[in-house]
Amino acid sequence: MNLCNTRVLAGRGEALRSALPLASGLARARKILRFLSHRRTPRANTLGRSPTAALLFGLAITLLTVLSYSRYITLQISRLRSVQRDLADRNRKDSLQLLRIQNDLNSLGLAMRDMLDHDEPYPLTAWMGQFQRIRADLEDAIRLEDQVAVGRRTPEQRLYLGSSLAQFWDAVDRTFALAKENKEEEAREQIRLSLQARQAALNTAVARLLVENNESEEQTALSIAQIYDHVQRQVYVFLAGALVAILFTGLYLIYSNRRLFAQLSAVSEQRSELAQKLISTQESTLRYISRELHDEFGQILTAIGCMLSRLRSRSPESPLLPELREISDITQSALEKVRSLSQALHPVTLDEAGLESTLDWYLPKVERQTGVAITYEKSGTPFQVEGHAAVHIYRVLQEALNNVTRHAESGEAWVRLKYLPDGLICEVEDHGKGLAAQARQHGIGLVAIRERAELLSGKIEFLRPAQGGTLVRLSVPKARMDLHES
Repeated sequence: MNLCNTRVLAGRGEALRSALPLASGLARARKILRFLSHRRTPRANTLGRSPTAALLFGLAITLLTVLSYSRYITLQISRLRSVQRDLADRNRKDSLQLLRIQNDLNSLGLAMRDMLDHDEPYPLTAWMGQFQRIRADLEDAIRLEDQVAVGRRTPEQRLYLGSSLAQFWDAVDRTFALAKENKEEEAREQIRLSLQARQAALNTAVARLLVENNESEEQTALSIAQIYDHVQRQVYVFLAGALVAILFTGLYLIYSNRRLFAQLSAVSEQRSELAQKLISTQESTLRYISRELHDEFGQILTAIGCMLSRLRSRSPESPLLPELREISDITQSALEKVRSLSQALHPVTLDEAGLESTLDWYLPKVERQTGVAITYEKSGTPFQVEGHAAVHIYRVLQEALNNVTRHAESGEAWVRLKYLPDGLICEVEDHGKGLAAQARQHGIGLVAIRERAELLSGKIEFLRPAQGGTLVRLSVPKARMDLHES
């Protein structure tokens, strides 16, 4: 009996020593998963330099260029308006007044021709009223023309036109004075010798001014065309510069985004790989501890029970018999708890019978332990789900039911297993508080659910049924059902 006790104690000590490092590793794995749950995105300094500063600088340069160019275009348009207003409009008005003067001078020439025609029965004084009207109109035209005349006209030109007109009207006055004295022949001679010559000189001067105005208008039109051409060239240059800036900015943005996305993809792959290794380590640790509890501690407790039974049978009249029965009951209770704990850590049926048989055993157990009424529904043509796939689906369902019992405050739950031709859908539904009310209480559980769904290349959804509560839906493609333990 001493030898048996020694072996029992030695086996128990060895089992405890082998289980402690595994429990420590499991605790570390949980801490790392919890760390990942609070660190879903990588820090900025791990992704290199941010392109925000360069993009903002480029945006500032672009805006400054646009404002500068807008200012330049505004000045060019103002200059163009000034040229049109100060030169083109004034030249046009000046030409109109010069044409008016030329028309009056032509009217005077026609009147003097009629005065020299001897076929007219009228005396020369009959044309005095006509000359007065033409003179008034001519003086008004000269006054307006002087106001709108282009500034580059020389003072000699202005003086010549005014003095010539004054001399012409002095000669007209002398002519009509002779006509009043009945000296019509002398008056006609004065018209032929003086008035017609002066009128021709005035016509020539006005024609020269019209030619200068036409040349000025041509120069103005040429200047305006040059301004338009210059502005057009500047527009093309600005557009080319803007397109180059946009091109370089877009290329830099594309390059930066590609680099950032590549780094994010690398970090995401590393995180996924790390999560996969941690989950695999966790499952291996749980499986090992489960086996150690079932094999080592179970055997130890079974051996203790056997020893106690032999003691009771050898000493039926011993006064210690009640204590032995009590110790035997405690040992049996401990054995059942160890086996229950072993099954909770990693059900043996997952490896031996697959997912469906494990759920048939697990769901009634949860219903008895928690008091939550679970409705289990299966549909479709069942197929075998084993290995890693069975473990991950079982853990997702286990975590979802844990959330129902701990946080949902619901007395009912529905578990559905749907076998489809191309995959498997596992649903856990409750009509409790809902996921939004439980958001602050969820941590590593939801992270583990998402990670396991990614490892299965599946899709995890957190929905809200019409009756309220939460619906957790895991969809796994059938191609992932062939995963087996390595």
